[in-house]
Amino acid sequence: MKQPLFTKYVVPFFQWFLLMILIAIVIDYFLHRYQLILVGRYFGIIGTLVVISSFVYSMRKRKLIASGSPKKLLELHEYLSWIGSIMLIVHAGIHFNAILPWLAILMLLITVASGLIGKFLLKKANESLKEKRQELINTGISSDDADKTLFFDSLTVDLMKKWKVVHLPITLLLAILALMHIITIVMFSK
Repeated sequence: MKQPLFTKYVVPFFQWFLLMILIAIVIDYFLHRYQLILVGRYFGIIGTLVVISSFVYSMRKRKLIASGSPKKLLELHEYLSWIGSIMLIVHAGIHFNAILPWLAILMLLITVASGLIGKFLLKKANESLKEKRQELINTGISSDDADKTLFFDSLTVDLMKKWKVVHLPITLLLAILALMHIITIVMFSK
C-alpha cells in the first residue's frame, strides 16, 4: 500500500515552512555579514507590498474583480505570500526591543502555516484518501473495513479541513498588527 498521508503530505508541508525560515535566516546572515542591515528595513516595505499584491486572488474569489483565472491567481497568491513572508521575517530580524513587531511576525508565521495547510495538505490529502479507499474496495474489502483501515488517515483529513477557521481570522489579525506597527513607526520615527 502507498505511504501514509502524514509522510506524503504533512512532512513536505513542514519542509516548505522550514525552508522559508531557513532562507530568511540565510538572507539575514548575509545582510549582517556584509554590513547591509539597512536593506532589511526596506524588506519590510517591499514584503508588505508583495503580500498585499497577493490578495488579488481574494478579490477575484469575492468577485470584487472579474478578470483573471482563479487557479492562476491562487498560485500567484501562494507564491507572493511566501516570498513576501520571507522578506518580512528578514525585516523583523532578531530584535527584542518591541513586542508589536514580534506579535505581527508570530501572526505571519501562523498565517503562512495555515495557508500551507490549505495549499499542500488538504486538497492532496483528501484526494489521496479517496484513492486509498477506492483501492481497498477494489481489492474486495467492504466499505466499512476500508473506513476502519483508513481511520487515522480520515482523522488527519478531518482535522486539516478546519484550516480556514484559523487562516482567515489570523490573516485579519496579522493585517491589524502590521497596520499598528506601521502607524507606530510613522508616529515615533525621528
